[in-house]
Amino acid sequence: MLKIEVILGENDVMAISEGLKKIGIGGLTVSKVRGRGKKPGPEIHASKGSEIFVPQFSEKYRLEAIISDAEEDEVISIIKKHGRVGKIFVSQILRAVDIATEEEGESTI
Repeated sequence: MLKIEVILGENDVMAISEGLKKIGIGGLTVSKVRGRGKKPGPEIHASKGSEIFVPQFSEKYRLEAIISDAEEDEVISIIKKHGRVGKIFVSQILRAVDIATEEEGESTI
């Protein structure tokens, strides 16, 4: 099992969500987050344009999904197709447990 984590802008969230839903990826967690990348954020002109402010952090969204190893390439392809900017992170999931049913493994996703 793999965890796919994507950091991206607000405009790409729905398109990626719909693309993943079409291939049967049902479980998706979306969180509004703040952060910064290597490049500074855009300048904000305040007070009638006389002051320039560069925010320390910018608002982004984080999408998380647990998928089977076999779905990795297709999921990444869909994210790249529908996302314009951002980062994709893939990590290994060692164990998944459904609390209600006590089921374990890939059947929980």
